[in-house]
Amino acid sequence: MALFLPSSRLLLRKTTDVRFLTPRRNRVKEKWAATRVKHPPTRLALQHFDATYGTQLGELWPSVRVALLTEKKYGALLNNFSFDVDVGITDLQAQRCRDFISERHGGAEPSEIGAKKQTSGADGNDQQLSPPPLSPNIKCYVFPRGDVTRFKPARPDSHGLLGYYLMDAASVLPCLALDVQEGHTVLDLCAAPGGKTLALLQTQLVRFLCVNDASTSRTSRLRKVLHSYVPKQFLTDERVRISSFDGTTWGEIEKNTFDRVLVDVPCTTDRHSLMEDDNNIFSKSRTGERRRLPQLQAELLLAGIQAACPGGEIVYSTCSLSLNQNLSVVEQAVYLAQENFGIQLQVVNLRALTKMFSDTFCFAPDLHLGEMVVPHLAANFGPIYFCKLRRLA
Repeated sequence: MALFLPSSRLLLRKTTDVRFLTPRRNRVKEKWAATRVKHPPTRLALQHFDATYGTQLGELWPSVRVALLTEKKYGALLNNFSFDVDVGITDLQAQRCRDFISERHGGAEPSEIGAKKQTSGADGNDQQLSPPPLSPNIKCYVFPRGDVTRFKPARPDSHGLLGYYLMDAASVLPCLALDVQEGHTVLDLCAAPGGKTLALLQTQLVRFLCVNDASTSRTSRLRKVLHSYVPKQFLTDERVRISSFDGTTWGEIEKNTFDRVLVDVPCTTDRHSLMEDDNNIFSKSRTGERRRLPQLQAELLLAGIQAACPGGEIVYSTCSLSLNQNLSVVEQAVYLAQENFGIQLQVVNLRALTKMFSDTFCFAPDLHLGEMVVPHLAANFGPIYFCKLRRLA
């Protein structure tokens, strides 16, 4: 027995250390980097946001950070074109959802994030803060504050049209801010995937809607969305035109044309950047693209400004918290419009709109230009930034 134990230990040691007995030239190093990214884009995005938003938002950032890393809430944009629209409303109400637009509380107190303090318009004059007129046809249902229940999938009606479209409910706000009126011509400059386009169509006030996106693949997706929600007779060339032009050239294509222009630009899409590694703009291969975003955004907004007719209105929006992609872009575009094209713009005060919906969303305090929905665990929508401009000349 005494002779057996040492030999057993030796055999075990040889088995354990066999890699050290293998000649160096025959060893194979594990290539873990081929299957596991050392610095995934989601982690790079979080590091970037901690550095930039931590400074930008201060004490507000920790709560916003937690909300961004948590599953977001959705809203159900009701499809008025559905033949079962009443059934859809009953179904949503049975789920304890409410239409936050029609059931708005104009005198609601600001949310716990804090009241907004807004400066006067770009012309230096204080603007009326009476509640803005809203289309009675746009309906978007949400679960109560703090309720994270998921919506059931929308069901098609007898004609195959879906009853509602699921989207971040805060994404409806730029469409409401656009204030589309009867007979307006509207340009949706960066339209895909199509949620805001659907919201504009739900107003049933648009005489002609031009829908554009530079990406042909995203435009194809947009077409599928529209055909899933809108009857064919409403998608004729006389009513809706879909194109895939470079949006930055729109000022040359159709200038001084549209009553309303929505410029919902490509951005860092903060939630996606934190949650999905696929198609993430924080991938190292897309560093140059990410750094060029503010310039692209300014060019798109400037093109949208040129496309609007004198007296027309433009809404700029992103789904990012970044000052460089939000306020700075608006300031740059307003300056370039005046300097290069002699176009004068007025910033429209949207404080009445934010106050109207402060029981549903949490808004960032102390922005001197535009409005921003910030994520919050009790109301986990956004981020959505939007700013409205009126073209004076």
